[in-house]
Parts: sequence; structure tokens; C-alpha cells
Amino acid sequence: MRKNLKEARQKAGMTQQQMADKLKISLRYYQNIEVGDRTGDFSLWDSLEDITGIHQRVLRELS
Repeated sequence: MRKNLKEARQKAGMTQQQMADKLKISLRYYQNIEVGDRTGDFSLWDSLEDITGIHQRVLRELS
């Protein structure tokens, strides 16, 4: 599980659906990224870094 990503999303006050919409991906795909089942491409992580203000290396960490 990507605990840092989940915490960053929650700190931003966003639901998984809102984050998926902002990234223009499906909810299921976002959920798979957050739990660590999918990796996502570099542009997605760039966007997550921009949205959360947290470096993508930190967001990508699996716990």
C-alpha cells in the first residue's frame, strides 16, 4: 500500500474519485495505484506531485 499517497490525498481533502477525475483516469485505476497494484506512468506521478506538493519518490513508496 502507498500510505504516503493516501495520506497526501486525504490531506488535500480529496476523495479517490476526485483525484481520479483530476488525473483523468478511472476510479478503479487510481485505487490500484494507491494500493500498489499498478504503477502508473511518469506523467501521472508528475501530476500527483503537482497536486499534493510532495515529491513523487515519497508518494511512490510502498509500505
